[in-house]
Parts: sequence; C-alpha cells; structure tokens
Amino acid sequence: MVILYALSDFIDCNFAISGSSPSYWYEGRCLQSGDCLKLPRTSISEAIAHGLMQQLAKNDCYSREGKMYGILLVELANGEQKVLKAFSGLLNGCSVVEGWVPPIPGRDEVALESARTLAQLDAIKQEILTLKQLTERQQYETLFNEFEQQLQAMSDRHRHCKHQRQEKRQQICNTLTKDARTIALEQLDEESRQQGIERRLLKRQQNELLQPLQQLIAATDARISELKQQRKALSRQLQAQMQATYSLTNFSGRSLSLQQLMPGGSPTGTGDCCAPKLLHYAATHNLKPLAMAEFWWGASSVNQDKIQGKFYGACAERCQPLMGFLLSGLRPISIPNRDFYMTTPLLLKTLTHLPRPNVFESDEFPTIKGEMPIIYEDEWLIAVNKPAGLLSVPGRYSDRQDSVLSRLRHLLADGMALASVHRLDQETSGILLLARDRQTHRQISQQFQQRQVYKVYEAILSGVVTVEQGKIDLPLWGDPENRPYQKVDWQHGKPSLTHFQVIAREQDYTRVEFTPLTGRTHQLRVHAADTRGLGVTILGDRLYGCCVVTSRLHLHARELRFKHPHLEKTLYLQAITPF
Repeated sequence: MVILYALSDFIDCNFAISGSSPSYWYEGRCLQSGDCLKLPRTSISEAIAHGLMQQLAKNDCYSREGKMYGILLVELANGEQKVLKAFSGLLNGCSVVEGWVPPIPGRDEVALESARTLAQLDAIKQEILTLKQLTERQQYETLFNEFEQQLQAMSDRHRHCKHQRQEKRQQICNTLTKDARTIALEQLDEESRQQGIERRLLKRQQNELLQPLQQLIAATDARISELKQQRKALSRQLQAQMQATYSLTNFSGRSLSLQQLMPGGSPTGTGDCCAPKLLHYAATHNLKPLAMAEFWWGASSVNQDKIQGKFYGACAERCQPLMGFLLSGLRPISIPNRDFYMTTPLLLKTLTHLPRPNVFESDEFPTIKGEMPIIYEDEWLIAVNKPAGLLSVPGRYSDRQDSVLSRLRHLLADGMALASVHRLDQETSGILLLARDRQTHRQISQQFQQRQVYKVYEAILSGVVTVEQGKIDLPLWGDPENRPYQKVDWQHGKPSLTHFQVIAREQDYTRVEFTPLTGRTHQLRVHAADTRGLGVTILGDRLYGCCVVTSRLHLHARELRFKHPHLEKTLYLQAITPF
C-alpha cells in the first residue's frame, strides 16, 4: 500500500518556494531535556495541503463529514523528500484507508469495545433527548402561566375591594349608630374572609393540577441526571482503555502509552488526530519531518468554528500536550528569551484625532507563534491582538480547546494564572485583555461591569447605511434551543445599547465605528443586522444572514481604554484594523 507520495502528486514541479517565515509552529518541550522542539507550517507545506484539497474536492466521499486532514513533508535517509497524508478519527466509518497513514497501534485492540460503547452512548443520548422533550413540561408551563394570570387578576380585584372596604369603614364610623355600625362592619369583614377563601381555593386547585406534573418532571429530570452519569462513566471507561492501549513513538525511539503521557486523563479522540498519527508514523519509519500542515475539509463543524479549506494548529487539549514527546529526538530550535517583552520601552503615541495618555499599538511588539501581536504587557496585565478565527477562551467540548487563553497558558511561565477579563467572538479580531492574577482580574472586571471601559469596534457592513450616526437600543436574548444565535426580545431580553458613526461608504459597503455601552453576546452583530437597528449585516456574518462570500467576519475590536488598577493611570490600547 502506497503511503509515501512524491511532491509532484500535490504541487507543480516549478513551484516557487517562498522565503517567508513559517506561518505557524507545532512545538513542545522535551520531557527529558526541557528543550523547546519546533516543527513549522511553511509555504510549501501549505501548497502541498492545497494540492490535497483539490484532490478531496473531486470525490464526494470526503465531503460527507467534516474533519481535519493533514500532510507531513518528510526526508528519507537518501535525502529525497516525500509526503505523508492523514485524517483525524474515522473516514466514513473506517480507521484504515488505502493511501492514508494508518492509526496509531492500539485502536484495533479497542475497536470492538469502542463500537459497543459508542452505541451505548448514542442510545443514552437519544433517551436524554426524548426525556427533554417530555410533553408534560409544556403542559405544566401552560397551566402554571394560566393560574398565575388568574391569581394576578384576583389579587388586583381583591386589592381594589380592600380599598373600597377601607373607605366604607371610614364612612360607616362617621355616619351610623353603634348597632348599625357593628352590623355593617361585620358584613365588610365577611366579604374579606370570603375573598381569602376564594384565593385559597384557587391555590388548592392549582396545586392539585400542577403537583402530579411537577412530580413527573422531577422524576424525568432525575432520570436525565442518572443517564448523564452513566454516559460520563462509560466515556471514562472507554478512555481509560484507550489510554492504556494506545502507544506513541518519538524520534528518539522511545514509546509510551497515552496513560503514561497524560496520567491525569485525556479527552476522547486523543491520539486519533492528524498530527500524532503523522509524527508517530514518521518516527517509526525513520523519516525526518520537515514541515506539517493541518486543515478542515467538509461541512463546517457543529459549532461553526471550523471552515472548509482553512488551516488550523494543534488543538490545545488533545494534540498540544503530546507535542513535546512526539518531537523528541529532533534537533531543538532555540526560541529568543521573551523577557524583552517586559523590558522593551513602550512607545507612547498621540492620536491626531483625540489626545489620550498611554497609547500602545499592536505593531510595536513581536508576535506569539506569528499570529498574536502583543499590544501591552506588564506584571499584572497582557493584551494581545486576537486574530479572527481563534477562540478567546477554550470551549466546552474537546474540539474547541485552541484559544488565546490556552496558547498563552502553554507559552508563558506564569500562564496558568491567566484569566480573560472579557471575550471577543471567535470570528472577531482585535484587542483582548487578560489578567495575570485574581486581584487584577477582579478590579478590571468591575470596570467592565460598571461600564467604565471605553471600547471601539470597526466594521464593514454588507450594504449602504444612510444614517450618519446615532444609537441602537434593543434588548437581546439568547434562545437556549438555538445557541449561539441572539435575537431582539422585548420580554426576555437584556438591555443593550450601542452608539454608531459612519466612517466611509465604499461602493455598496459601509464602514462603521461602533461604541458599545453594554457587552451582550453578539451585540454589535444583532444591532447591525436587525431591521430595528441598522438593518444591514456585518460583512461575512453568515449567522445573521450575510450572503456575500468573504474570508472573514469584518468586525475588529480597535480600541480599549481603562484605568490601570495598579499604576493609577489610564491605558489606551489600539490595534490597527486589518481590513
């Protein structure tokens, strides 16, 4: 079976190798020496990957499911260069496919048990979904709302009657004789008692109808909780088997199981990703890796965070922890000491349109992995220019772990103490601020909560906005059944206020400056797209209806101004808009 391919199978023989620096580094520290080991993604590896994409596009079987694919450029003992290709997980249900790097040893040993456990997990999932759709939930909600309306109407009526009785008592006391007054007051007291009885009867009727439904719903929720525990236990059991069985080999010839490499446990799918499969195969076949590239192909992922044809780095949760071991045996590449980030003088600049103290721009500092320019850094804070397509913080699921926070935690000596003060949408670029200790995080977070932080975003809208400036005040609510989509909802929504200013009109597009006074999820995107706002979507915002084909969401967090909690001065950060 052919595993090694010639470069000419993917790129033209006359391909000109660019002299630009690598666009990404796969890296990790050797467990023994502590040396930093790196493997680049270069222009030639990206070109090879693009050649593979063209091949995948010709066969529908590669479009049935979205997944990560990867190539590894290697050098044979005779100096000849070849290409390996791999896919993550299973390809159309198969772990071994002709022409592709095979799975790491150990998968076959747990394949049967894995299939059985996955079937159980799917059955549990389906039962949970069925229980969540219990019709009695809606019935309970409807009845509860009906009774609440009746009780409210009754309370309003009783309150009115009580007020009338008070007036009558005053009148009776002033006009009637003693005996007549006593009889009249007793009648009013009886009316009050009857209304109390009326309320108790309605409450009793409510309890009689709702209590059985409550008990059924509680039993159902208990069953859902039990099923979730079963699901968690099954997942742990399968993962423990895989961890003990999967064995990885590095370039120094050493082999360790996943259990030995990640004794604290690893997420489902660890060892099945492209990068570990490619590096393990190269190490066990005496192939020297030169460059690697991974990309997504097929339908976008469930959470819309992976786009077909786009390159991605090693995922923080499954692949990154293995890199140091997998690359061991290769020649270490030194990384310049990052202390100069702390000691380089900050260049103070004055903006011509508005004088502000302590202005720092994103091009003043080196970048992290060539992707995240550091805008500002001291012993309490770090601010980066987040690229579009990268999460601010890790997501809930294992395929959403790569983020600004996870990368910084991996790269910085004090990284584990970092905490994000605020967040940007994954597809939004711009300034992201992180705190290096709890006290600083708490103090800056209070400034955000109390709306003391000045924020400016720049966007290109996919249409013409005729109004020059104004404010948008629309309450936003996130439908729990349709996350992460947000919508305007006057009943359930939270107050959301945005000021806007048109900067320029360019053909059929409008460049706008947004200043949000609140920080709701997708606030600017909804305020732009909703007809009660600007009625024009941000260019590239497919979630809210933009149909224009473009490479990214054209929304950028351009400016951030706040009071430094320790230096007692105002910091004004700026990241130049990239579009």
